[in-house]
Amino acid sequence: MAAVLFEVDDNGVAVITLNRPEAKNSLNNDVMEGLREYFGQVVSDPKIRVAIMTGAGGAFCSGMDLKAFARGEKIDGHGLPFSGDRTLFLDKPLIAAVEGFCLAGGFEVAMSCDLIVASETAKFGLPEVKRGLAAAGGGLVRMPRQAPWRVALEMVLTGDHYDAATMEKHGLINRITPEGGALAGAKALAAVIAANGPLAVAASKRVMRESLEWKTSEAMALQQPFIGPVFASNDAREGATAFAEKRKPVWTNT
Repeated sequence: MAAVLFEVDDNGVAVITLNRPEAKNSLNNDVMEGLREYFGQVVSDPKIRVAIMTGAGGAFCSGMDLKAFARGEKIDGHGLPFSGDRTLFLDKPLIAAVEGFCLAGGFEVAMSCDLIVASETAKFGLPEVKRGLAAAGGGLVRMPRQAPWRVALEMVLTGDHYDAATMEKHGLINRITPEGGALAGAKALAAVIAANGPLAVAASKRVMRESLEWKTSEAMALQQPFIGPVFASNDAREGATAFAEKRKPVWTNT
């Protein structure tokens, strides 16, 4: 059985599914190799506009496979969006569709996504401190950037689990669905994004990501190398023409 599944629909939405339900989709070497392969396809295939990460069997991901780790198995996330080693900065939007457990490294994977859609019964947390460990896979870095400081600190220092309603209240997830509906909710959100101009979406995401490190006084000028080509593109002209002609635009990604 493949540790990771991959499919692309007619809207240009790719779904990457962690497929180890017997182990709550925990991360081992086979999962990492599968993710590297399929994220490579997301990057290289121009038909793919948006990607979704989810898990099989009613769980998103419970983190690193501790049994595999104890056996000495190499679990290397290099070249992936949630890794600190040669991090993949993906210009195409990435959505996490979360059911069930989203814990430890699994929560770090979800936080590396741009948007999160979760079922009402999903559980989130960084429990590493309960095992004498630290959330070194991005949790300690991303939490204070994505949540209010005291909320982030409480989650990290207690290691407790938190429900979807709490996560939504603090801006850590975008949408809540009924149990079993996270993937459908993520696909609906992805379809809206995929219908927009792909060059505009990619440039907008990149400016928002990189501008976090820019000085406010320089930001307008620094965005121009990314935004300028969008306004000069065929797609920009097509968008304006389609609006005037009251029809849907036909994007060419040029």
